[in-house]
Amino acid sequence: MKIVISGAGDVGAYLAKMLTKENHDIVMVDIRSDILKEVDSAYDVMCVEGSCTSFDVLKEAKTAGCDLFIAVTNSEDTNILSCVFAKKLGAKKTVARVDNMEYLNPLNKLTFINLGVDRLIYPEYIAAKEVVGVIKQTGSTEIFEFSGGKLTLFVIKLDEKSSIVNMTLREASTVARNKNYRAVAITRNGETIIPRGQDMLLEGDVIYIITNPEGIPSLLKTAGKDKLELNNVMFLGGSRIGIKSAKFLENHLNVKMIEFDNEKSFKLVDLLPNTMIINGDGRNIDVLMEEGLEKTDAFVAVTGDAETNILTCLLAKRYGVKKTIAEIENLDYIEIASKMGIDTIINKKLSAASTIYTLTMKAEVASIKCLTGTDAEVLEFITSRDAIITKNKLRDVEFPEGVIIAGVVRGSKSFIAMGDTQIKPNDKVVLFALPSAIHKIAYFF
Repeated sequence: MKIVISGAGDVGAYLAKMLTKENHDIVMVDIRSDILKEVDSAYDVMCVEGSCTSFDVLKEAKTAGCDLFIAVTNSEDTNILSCVFAKKLGAKKTVARVDNMEYLNPLNKLTFINLGVDRLIYPEYIAAKEVVGVIKQTGSTEIFEFSGGKLTLFVIKLDEKSSIVNMTLREASTVARNKNYRAVAITRNGETIIPRGQDMLLEGDVIYIITNPEGIPSLLKTAGKDKLELNNVMFLGGSRIGIKSAKFLENHLNVKMIEFDNEKSFKLVDLLPNTMIINGDGRNIDVLMEEGLEKTDAFVAVTGDAETNILTCLLAKRYGVKKTIAEIENLDYIEIASKMGIDTIINKKLSAASTIYTLTMKAEVASIKCLTGTDAEVLEFITSRDAIITKNKLRDVEFPEGVIIAGVVRGSKSFIAMGDTQIKPNDKVVLFALPSAIHKIAYFF
């Protein structure tokens, strides 16, 4: 596939990293020569310096006839305009990153399609839904739903409370006696393991588990993760992620938001009528304590500063907060922050990249989740009528190494995949794949 990426920032660079593993023909466009040099030295891509709203630059990037044009600069106006121009030049599909929720209105989306923008991606909105999902399912450090919740990925860190620590996966399955969930990966000391029956489960392991709704209570009990009752949520920072998350939660929970900027605090009062807005410096422990940190159930730090988010979450943990969530946009900090004890890490760039990545697959992909703390991805494929995977039971299909089939959604039902499972056309199949196997797996669907 020929792909042109406009914007060599974090989202664009991460997409380049993902896509170069699959032998796509990639061109990166940016006005910053220093950023392009970094991308050029790190990935096998062609770099074009210049504005993506210039016809000459777009022609130099060979936009005419490209399969996918992705605009992910920091300016939504630039992204939209460049997509319109790219479509006029002959790009088959265009994607624009935007920062305005109004654009996602179905009626407005149709206007953009008529202009030539096929898909709009709003990273903050995607990240906000992840924050809300984690708060709803309090036993998990990370959560991602497939097919409207018919299957769910739980990311759980094992501690001394778990009854399955120091057991093999086969022994743990015997103890659980539950066919409604399945462990699909383990992250240990920075390494991702596709587990087999003889693999041990150790304290500190991060386990990736696919479950259907019936399996959630048993899963949390086996993993030693009691479902917490969360009533009081405190947000640090009135960012777009904070605003969207609070909007989802304020009618169901007691929500407070601390914002340092005085003028912005007054605007937040109008935007979030059922959220208590506090104008203050959340980096000050006295302010946090005065606003009831010790009585807070979940603390969500979504300021624009990763260091502030990490330190305040650690402070909240020290004072007994049950659930801490930090927005960390610096990818280098994610693994460190996870090891320091922060429950959940949100990265809107990874979230945006996951959504865009679905458009590059040869098979029909309903969703992809790029996970923090591991290079592996969870994918949801829609099985075509004559797909190879439908010809035999799963045990007889020779999948590439680094792939594990987790669960299946068939109509209104969902179930965990077993060796004797027969995949049928139109099934939605959720699987876990290491980077080396991702470009091979579409062949089966």
